[in-house]
Amino acid sequence: MASEQTMTGVAERYASALFDLAKEQGTHVQVEQDLVKFKALLDESDDLRHLVTSPVFPADVQGKAIAAVAAKAGIGGLAANFLRVLASNRRLFAAADMVKAYRQIAARARGEVSADVSSAQPLSDAQLQALKDQLKSSVGKDVTISAKVDPTLLGGLVVKVGSKMIDSSLRTKLDQLKFAMKGTG
Repeated sequence: MASEQTMTGVAERYASALFDLAKEQGTHVQVEQDLVKFKALLDESDDLRHLVTSPVFPADVQGKAIAAVAAKAGIGGLAANFLRVLASNRRLFAAADMVKAYRQIAARARGEVSADVSSAQPLSDAQLQALKDQLKSSVGKDVTISAKVDPTLLGGLVVKVGSKMIDSSLRTKLDQLKFAMKGTG
């Protein structure tokens, strides 16, 4: 738990510094788009995730690989420089948390709240829009959704907005039923 808080603190400090610099340069929107692109690459590639999280790779190897990945993905400017700095400072392992923190900072700056949504299957654009609309009506602000797929949920959604969590997953409902049935036996 303490190391998780330390990781969050590091991620927030790096993300905050990047956001301030990007805002100053007027590139904060482009940086966010580039970071989201990089996070998608991380989510899709086991090899990239291994490169980023493994302490076995030296900083120079990580830096060259990240530079090549960024160039191939069309990630440039401040976001590419940021990723290279992470590699040289041996902080690439926290890149996903930094992207999340950056998106939260950017959302706050736009007057939005961010929501983390986990679902058993990928949500369609229509489902994401309906969820955004529903969350906006309950929160009263625009909502930026960070969606991920968690097949262990079996069905339903887990939605986290700030410190509030709504768990309507099938897995949780089955666990609750299992617990209730143990009590009656």
